[in-house]
Amino acid sequence: MIRHILAADLTSNTVIYSAAAVGIFFFALLFMRPGKRWMLRALAGVGVGGLLGVLILWVTIDVWDVLKVGVKYPIRFWFVAAFVELGLASVSFRRSPRWRKLVAAISIPVFVLTATVGINGEFGLNRTLASVFGISSNSTIDLPKHDDGGLAGGDVPLWKSWKPPADMPATGSQGDKIIPNTTSGFVARPAGIYLPPAAGVANAPRLPLVIMMMGQPGNPDTQFIAATLDKFAAAHNGLAPIVVVADQIGPEQNDTLCLDTKQYGNVESYIIKDVLDFAKSNLHILEDPRYWTIGGYSNGGQCAISLAAKFPNIFKNVLDISGEQYPGAEYPDATLAEFFGGDQAAYDAQKPINIMDKRKYPDTTAIFTAGSDDTVYVAAAKEVAAAAGAAGMSSTYYEVPNGGHVIAALNGGLEKGFEVLYPRLGLSP
Repeated sequence: MIRHILAADLTSNTVIYSAAAVGIFFFALLFMRPGKRWMLRALAGVGVGGLLGVLILWVTIDVWDVLKVGVKYPIRFWFVAAFVELGLASVSFRRSPRWRKLVAAISIPVFVLTATVGINGEFGLNRTLASVFGISSNSTIDLPKHDDGGLAGGDVPLWKSWKPPADMPATGSQGDKIIPNTTSGFVARPAGIYLPPAAGVANAPRLPLVIMMMGQPGNPDTQFIAATLDKFAAAHNGLAPIVVVADQIGPEQNDTLCLDTKQYGNVESYIIKDVLDFAKSNLHILEDPRYWTIGGYSNGGQCAISLAAKFPNIFKNVLDISGEQYPGAEYPDATLAEFFGGDQAAYDAQKPINIMDKRKYPDTTAIFTAGSDDTVYVAAAKEVAAAAGAAGMSSTYYEVPNGGHVIAALNGGLEKGFEVLYPRLGLSP
């Protein structure tokens, strides 16, 4: 029962419309009261509340740029609507009977919750109650054992050699797995694992590997990349990469910079050694790094291009979805002081553009995407994509139409990324 509650889809229209209906009911209950004096007071409360909401949005988002991302108008609507409702609730306590005061008191958390559901639905990244609280609703996945077969790289591509059996599942499987932090000691949450349909049969082929990282805050959740790859697999005889969604930010969801630091631990070593060693030892993957991809969204996108730039012999492919330009790009002055002790040269040495400027990448495929209306991240993606191309990578830049920095940008980036990667990984002509 609890698992079903935690796994309920908070972003469904049913949930959002139901929450909106409850909010409207309480608003109407408070507003509908006879008397001209009350009507004037109610309109004043609504007006002041709405103006306060608009002012807070303007200062925090447009002036201070607190979120460092563009905020779309539907999200602004939910936010301002909450202040309109709260304005009405606040004036309902004056010169009113006890029952109306009680309704007003109850309506306050109702209005806040309604707006939260609406805003969360627009962002779309925390689809379940479990995700909101950073809890995984997945079960531990059982990893199948396979004989040492399949392509090892350099043979006939999978799309030519693979013939799916009749009993192949229609979709892939997902679950969690604790990855031992033997080398790094970094304390990470369980990783999400996605096994495509072709991995769920006897005598399964070896498949490409994707190590994916999500945003900060965020969860190592397979559902988004799994949904995209299930669609690709359905069109390509069940073939898709095996995915490890690794946790690069830890249970406290810190911006670890994806580096080895004394503040947050050895995150780079965790990804490069522990996660990769786990994949090679436990997953039926192709052995050639040209079939390995490092990918990420937002904070994870920055991690992906940073690691691809540093370790081109490990990752021959990179998918950077709405990623920052470099570690700590949102707060460079604080990052410089806290993590590099004011040493600008040391900080600059960790920036992917500077790393790529000193090397050549003749056999790396890179995809950079951002929402077309996400101005800060469009600029970042363009700059890093250009640097990657100048360094010899096969670089693709793509803007997700009106994707913002929300679920549309993530899904659109995944779609474009695997459109480019499928032929590269031997999964399609």
